[in-house]
Amino acid sequence: MTAPVTAPEAVHRQTVPGFGTVTVRPLDPAGDAALVHGWVNEERSRFWGMVGHSQDEVREIYAYVDSLDTHHAYIVERDGTPVALFQTYQPEHDPVGECYPVQPGDLGVHLLLAPAGGEPAPGFTAGLVAALMGYVFADPAHRRVVAEPDALNERSIARVLRTGFELGPLIDLPDKRAQLVFLTRESVAHVLAARP
Repeated sequence: MTAPVTAPEAVHRQTVPGFGTVTVRPLDPAGDAALVHGWVNEERSRFWGMVGHSQDEVREIYAYVDSLDTHHAYIVERDGTPVALFQTYQPEHDPVGECYPVQPGDLGVHLLLAPAGGEPAPGFTAGLVAALMGYVFADPAHRRVVAEPDALNERSIARVLRTGFELGPLIDLPDKRAQLVFLTRESVAHVLAARP
């Protein structure tokens, strides 16, 4: 008899007032492949770059990410329901690091929201980002968060600016023209304190 598959242990759990309990756990390439495949194959996720990938290809990509010390992938849950795919990376070990002056303490992030069956509820992204920044900045080595949404993804750029990120330069990556955005440790406390 095969033992049931259990999800990896959470690396962060935080209750955000008025939002719920957010749990961040490492993505299990095999156990989460079907879930993530469903998310990344939707047209709304085209900027993620995996539309048309098979479930096996998604599993292989995240098995590769899991093998790296510099890049990490997580499933984010709100009150026990998966709501996002969150990835972190060290910019100096990524093509983005060749496009801007990386500072000590920079940490790159990617965030893909799960399908919401319509528009997310007001305050959803802000609540989620509050918990994710709580996780990122719990490590004192992290001084600044860097993200690089596709420059054509106006919704994503508007969303991160609403959560306190500041615009950086446009950069050219091998697969896209990207808009760099930054959130510093110093500014995050102010942003989170202003959250309703």
